[in-house]
Amino acid sequence: MEQTASVNAEPVQRPDTNGTCTQWRNRSGFWLLGLCNNFAYVVMLSAAHDILQKQESQNGTLPTSATSAVEFQGGNSSNSSRYDCNPVSTAAVLLADILPTLAIKLSAPFVIHKLPYGFRVLFCAIMAATSFLLVSFSSAVWMSILGVIFASIGAGLGELSFLSLTVYFSRDMLGCWGSGTGGAGVAGAFLYSILTQAGLSPQVTLLLMLVVPVAMLLSYFLLLVLPASLPQWRVRETEYTAVGSEDRRALMDESEEEEQEKSTPAEDRTAGPLAFTEKLHVIKGLLRFVFPLGLVYFAEYFINQGLMELLYFPKFFLSHAEQYRWYQTLYQVGVLVSRSSLCCVKIRNLWALSVLQVVNAVLLLFAVRFQFLPSIWLVFVIVLYEGLLGGAAYVNTFYFISKETGDRHREFAMAAASVGDSLGIALAGITTFPVHRYFCSL
Repeated sequence: MEQTASVNAEPVQRPDTNGTCTQWRNRSGFWLLGLCNNFAYVVMLSAAHDILQKQESQNGTLPTSATSAVEFQGGNSSNSSRYDCNPVSTAAVLLADILPTLAIKLSAPFVIHKLPYGFRVLFCAIMAATSFLLVSFSSAVWMSILGVIFASIGAGLGELSFLSLTVYFSRDMLGCWGSGTGGAGVAGAFLYSILTQAGLSPQVTLLLMLVVPVAMLLSYFLLLVLPASLPQWRVRETEYTAVGSEDRRALMDESEEEEQEKSTPAEDRTAGPLAFTEKLHVIKGLLRFVFPLGLVYFAEYFINQGLMELLYFPKFFLSHAEQYRWYQTLYQVGVLVSRSSLCCVKIRNLWALSVLQVVNAVLLLFAVRFQFLPSIWLVFVIVLYEGLLGGAAYVNTFYFISKETGDRHREFAMAAASVGDSLGIALAGITTFPVHRYFCSL
C-alpha cells in the first residue's frame, strides 16, 4: 500500500518545467509583439508636432540656425494665433497614420487567411523599418507622410494578425498582448520625449528606433512556442477552422469547456471554411462591441490630435512642442496601466466607458475655447484618465469577444473587430480639421 501511494504521488510532486517555460516564453513573446507592433505608430504621433514644424521650417526662408531654434523650442513664428498653431494640424499625421490601417482592417479579415503568419510578421517588420528611415531622412511633407503611411500599414496588419494568433494559445495571452501595446505607447512616447529633450535631433532619435522591427522578428520566430496546428510558411487547408480541438481543450479549464459545449451549437464546432454569409453574420454579432469601442477612440483621438496641440500654457517651463510630447506620454501611461489590468478587473459595460470618454472630449473642447483650466497639471491628470478609459475599452472588448465567440468563428471575429478603434480614430482625424481651423483663426 505504501509503495502504491508513493507511485501515485510522484506525478503531483514533479514540477512541469517544460509547461512553465513554454507559458513564460509565450507571455513574454506576446507582450513584446504588442510593444513592437504599435511602437512605430505611437512614435509617429508623438513626433507629429516636430514633423510638421521641420517641414515648415525647411520650406521657408529661415537660415539653418533659426530653423533649428524653431524646431526645438516649439514656437511657431509664422502665426499670430493665441494657440501657437501649426499651419497644418497634427491631425494630418493622424490621418496618414490611421487611414491605411482602417483600409486593411476593413478588407484583410476576408482574405488574410491566404497569407501565413510568418510572412505577415516579416512584412510588418519591413514596413516599420521603412517608416523610420523615410521620416528620419525626409526633406518634404509628402515624404514624411509616406513614412507614416508605411508605419500604419505594418501596425494595422500586425494588430489583426496577432489578435487572431491569440486564438491558438490560452486566453491570458490576450492580456499580455494588450499590456504590450500599452507598453508601446509609454516606451514610444517617453523615449521620443526624453531623447529629443536631451538634445538628440528627431532624425537621430528615429534612426535609433530601428532596433524595434528586429525585436519583433526575434519575438515571433525565436521566443514564441508556436503550436503544431499553426503553419508559418504555408497556407492552411481550411480558413478560420475551429482551432485544433485537442490544443484548445488542453488550454481551457474543464468547467469552462463544459459550459462552452452546452452553450455552443454543434455546427459551430465543425471544421471547414467560413462562407461569406457566415462571416457577415459574425460581423453583425460584433457590432455591440465595435460601436462602443469606436466611440471611445473617436473621443480620445479628437482630444489627442485635435485639442492637445491647442492646450498650450505659454508661461509654463516646457515649450509648446515639449508640452505636446508629455501630453502624449501621460496618455500612453494611462493606456499601459488599464491594458495591463485584465488579470485584476474586467469591465463588461463598454458603453459606460464610451460616455465617460465623450465627457472628457467635451470638457477639453470648452477648456480650449474659454481657457478656464488654471494649470497644465490639471490637464496632465485629465489626459492620464483619458488613457485609462481608452486602454480599458480596448482590452475588455477583445477579452469578451474571445470569451463569447464560438471556436469556429473566434479567429475571424478577433480580426474583424479590430476595425472598431481604427474607425473611431479615422473619424476623429477628419473631424479635427475644422476644429483646428476655427481655433487657429481666433
